[in-house]
Amino acid sequence: MSSVHFNSYTEARAHLKDLLDAAELGCTATVRRESSMAAVVDAARLRHFLAVVSPVRAQVVAEDGGWSVFLPGLPISADGATFDEAIDEMVDALREYAADWQERLREAPNHRQHWGLVQLINLSDDGQLRAWLTGDGT
Repeated sequence: MSSVHFNSYTEARAHLKDLLDAAELGCTATVRRESSMAAVVDAARLRHFLAVVSPVRAQVVAEDGGWSVFLPGLPISADGATFDEAIDEMVDALREYAADWQERLREAPNHRQHWGLVQLINLSDDGQLRAWLTGDGT
């Protein structure tokens, strides 16, 4: 199979299987709707790509008998009595940030550029986010 491009929503709907098959295989799959074009991609492939191009910058600091985790340049941090607890709290904080971003922060000038991070968060399960934060894999 090669790339598939549909010039309307109606055309894409009529060929939905072809559109999804192309995306699953990693082929370019697009749908035009009025003046915009959307790409359909396999979620696992997109998640992997975002994890690779978004290297972990999490900083973990032992302090006051516990642990703190933060991502420099982002308003996301968490604390825990143990390292694992702090990482678990950070996963929750990432999920909260992604929800806030989609609800109200996506157009804020100082948050707009975090689209990729939000996609990575939403396409990851908790174990994948833990691994990403600790550098244990993509």
